[in-house]
Amino acid sequence: MPVDPNALPAYDPRACRALMRGGSKTFFAASLLLPARVRAPASALYAFCRLADDEIDLGSDPHQAMDGLQQRLDHVYEGRPQAIDVDRALASVVHRFAIPRTLLDALLEGFLWDASGRCYDTLEDVHAYGARVAGTVGAMMALVMGARSETALARACDLGVAMQLTNIARDVGEDARNGRLYLPRQWLSEAGIDAPSWLQAPGFDAALGSVVERLLDAADTLYDSAEDGIAHLPRDCRPAIHAARLVYAEIGREIERHGLDSVNRRAVVSGSRKAALIARATGAAVIAPGKTGTARPTLPAVRFLVDAAAREAVAPAPRPLAARSFDERAGWVIGLCERQAAHHQRAFR
Repeated sequence: MPVDPNALPAYDPRACRALMRGGSKTFFAASLLLPARVRAPASALYAFCRLADDEIDLGSDPHQAMDGLQQRLDHVYEGRPQAIDVDRALASVVHRFAIPRTLLDALLEGFLWDASGRCYDTLEDVHAYGARVAGTVGAMMALVMGARSETALARACDLGVAMQLTNIARDVGEDARNGRLYLPRQWLSEAGIDAPSWLQAPGFDAALGSVVERLLDAADTLYDSAEDGIAHLPRDCRPAIHAARLVYAEIGREIERHGLDSVNRRAVVSGSRKAALIARATGAAVIAPGKTGTARPTLPAVRFLVDAAAREAVAPAPRPLAARSFDERAGWVIGLCERQAAHHQRAFR
């Protein structure tokens, strides 16, 4: 039986904002620029994700933590969340915006993969990881924005996975020094690199650079696909999403400009370059918001997310966006993507 969002227990929204403030000052500041109808649900999603990430990654038994979180989600979806502000806030969001349980279960599964030290042999394996820790966020944010078509959902997932691939390419050295490897091991083997040995003494050479380049090419393919979906978003969300896509893809260009070495340095897009890309996105997204002429297939790794979200009952229409400038909306979206898509670097902490 559907749950009436208006009948759910009240909660203190300051609890979710406090978690954002404590987890990331940058994200907290950016979230204040979020239009009213999206700001509160995004805060609720962030708060639950951060608590879930901590419980799975920092606890003594990740599987036990996973069981406990799934029980909490049971209560959330039954409309009787535990007497915890974060859970009550999440219940309000999932029932108001018809967010399917599959998305949150997949997100938790991605957290568990990290805690379990999962290996990724192929690009498809990396796509599966990105679908869980970033594609899920793209799908949930599409639903919160009011975009429920299969095309919009598939392209939102593409953007999330593309950003995750970019983060993996950017953080090869940092991940390795933490004992984690997200580059496809099959590609490493083809380049003559033994993954276990390399993890013991991470270093950069042309062979590793060729693997990073392949991953950036895979990300660019998904960025192109994601751009096709911008026209399927609400009109006033398009410029910000286009800006986020441009700014995040630029990280890949920075990696290329420095010889593909992401072991000894971490690529950063300068503030002036971000400003230029945001300015470029303003006209491009409004005048020509998306290349709708090309039909692209759904990435196999995100198919289950798209199917789950598309078949969920349509939620009541949200209130119109509050009047906000383009720069404000773009700043918030970029902040969100930087925090959420980079989960493998403890993004929620």
